[in-house]
Amino acid sequence: MDLAALTARVLEFRDQRNWAQFHSLRNLIVSLNLEASELLELTQWKSDAEMAAMAASAEAQEALRDECADVLIYLLLIAENTGIDLEDAAHAKLVKNAAKYPVDLSYGSSRKYSRTTAPGKERQ
Repeated sequence: MDLAALTARVLEFRDQRNWAQFHSLRNLIVSLNLEASELLELTQWKSDAEMAAMAASAEAQEALRDECADVLIYLLLIAENTGIDLEDAAHAKLVKNAAKYPVDLSYGSSRKYSRTTAPGKERQ
């Protein structure tokens, strides 16, 4: 299923329940962040090893899957509300990121783009 078909299913679900009245842009953005926080909460107090072990736990996988789905659903609603084509936006952002993070300056580095400069050169 592509994003457009998934968005249509989300909208149908919403409309069957008369929830559009609650879906102002502000409310959707707040809800997206609340769901992202619930995803983050699954990692609280866990080591990297414990996080890696989550892949073997059906219960943990279900919790991760559910929270990821909630985040995606709200993101689809935000995009639909604002007329953003998420596929186009993602492709455009990859192009921007490629310019910000050229391979020769960013390979293997977690530094922010403003800190990835060649020796002796200032980044504009």
